[in-house]
Parts: sequence; C-alpha cells; structure tokens
Amino acid sequence: MSDSEGEGVLALDSVFTEPPRPPSPEPTVTTYTREKQTDDSWTSINIRLVGSHPLWGHHLWNASRAFASYLDDHPEVYQGRSVLELGAGGALPGIVAAKNGARTVVLTDYPDAALIDNIAHNGYIWGHPVEPLLELLPGDSEEKAFDLIILSDLIFNHSQHEAMLKTCDLALSKYRPTEASDDQGHSSPCLLVFYTHHRPHLAHRDMEFFTKARERGWHCEEILTRKYPPMFPEDPGEEEVRATVHGWRLTRS
Repeated sequence: MSDSEGEGVLALDSVFTEPPRPPSPEPTVTTYTREKQTDDSWTSINIRLVGSHPLWGHHLWNASRAFASYLDDHPEVYQGRSVLELGAGGALPGIVAAKNGARTVVLTDYPDAALIDNIAHNGYIWGHPVEPLLELLPGDSEEKAFDLIILSDLIFNHSQHEAMLKTCDLALSKYRPTEASDDQGHSSPCLLVFYTHHRPHLAHRDMEFFTKARERGWHCEEILTRKYPPMFPEDPGEEEVRATVHGWRLTRS
C-alpha cells in the first residue's frame, strides 16, 4: 500500500524505527599490474571498487587477475570482436579486452545503484531477455551477438546457474568458423568461466554449473589452473583449494 492512499498511512520506517546507519565506506582503488612485458601503451590499470557490498563487488578477486593475464596472452579470442562481461564488478577482464583491441565490450552487473555507479556499465539480471544488451553492439554487425562472454567468479551463486546459462545461450554468437577462418586465427565463440572454490565444502555445488552446461549442449574444458594467496586466509576449508583459480572454456557442441 502506497503513502498516496491516505494521509494516515505510516511509512514502514516510521513503524519499525532503527538507529541511524553508519555511512557506507568510500570506494577504493586497486591497481592491477600487467604481467606480460610488451611495448604496448599500458602497464597497469587502476580498478575502482565499491567500498562495501553484499554482492562482493568491493573485492578484486584472484579469478579476475588470472582472467586479465589469460586475456593478455590470448588476444585471438577477442581482438576485433564483441565481448560481454556478466557480473563485472570492477570489470578488470573486460577492461583488458577493451585495451587490447576488442571491437566492442559491454560490461554488466546486477542493477544495484552502488554497483552501476561504480563504472559505466549496464544493469542486467541474468536470465532476462538479452535484446537490451544486443542493441549495444555496432549496427553493422553481421550477427547481433557476442563472440566472447566473460564470467569471473560467479558460479558460487548456485541458484543462478540456470539463469546465467540461459543468458549465455541467448547472447553468444552461433557462428562456427570454417577452415579458412581458423587459418586467420578466428576462434569459435565461447564462454570463459574463471572461479575459485571459496567454500571448499560446496565445491561440488560450484561444479554443477558445468553439469548443467553439458546438459544444455555445451562442450566444457578446463584450460587453466593457477595458485594465488587465498583471498581470506582465516576462512575455513583447505587452503590449497581456496588458493586455486580454475579457468574453463565452453563452446557450443
């Protein structure tokens, strides 16, 4: 019931009063230093992170760092092509793709004001129609679809596996390269999924993402494992598991 239905209606916060909440922490800046030694114009990226957030957008995750390094080493996956990052947070992988020659990079996150204000990207709820995202692609694109979709440290959100896969299925290009295009270094459109088992006792639930993907017709292969200091050293669970980033590549079967 809205306040407009009568002057005697009390707002919820008038009935259930709370003490004033402390102000939210100020945004922070974390610097990613490029690992690859090149003559290109950039050597580091300052990533702006929200001060605090229940969706964990205030951390630069190890998976994001591993993702950035992988993209730096494999420009053939995205150069001159269209890239979509889901649940971008600080958006480091998408920024690396943009700096290294992707034609278009669309960054999305959950449509929460703090996340959206953090960087100029778009509010999008997984599993919803993707037309608003496809409309951001250049008008001269042969196919309104993305060649690469980035998922960095998202599969811990077990209830959203089906929604993420639905979005990917709708948004990823159905183009299949020919032998000639393979010779030119054009790889098949794919999803890149990087993650850490932050809760080792739920690792099997994380991996259900790939079981569901295979059921939907995706070919799944692990392409990377890399060790980092664990994000939260005091957390329970085997440290070796919490310190490992895994990277997977998914293509249409």
